[in-house]
Amino acid sequence: MEISLLRQLWSIVESFPNHRLSSLDDSSLLRSLIDSLQSDPSFEPHHLPVVRHYILTRLPLIREISQQM
Repeated sequence: MEISLLRQLWSIVESFPNHRLSSLDDSSLLRSLIDSLQSDPSFEPHHLPVVRHYILTRLPLIREISQQM
């Protein structure tokens, strides 16, 4: 995954309210993050499969970070 895409994703994770991240189930969290990425005009749709896989494999980390913020 490209560095710029990683930065974009983690910026979105950090901008989400903590209570929102912790209240969503895995599929809803995945959908919310992807929706946020896709709303950015610079997001290129061909990255979607890689981003989806990356998020799915990092869900525990995303949740852990959200609890520490």
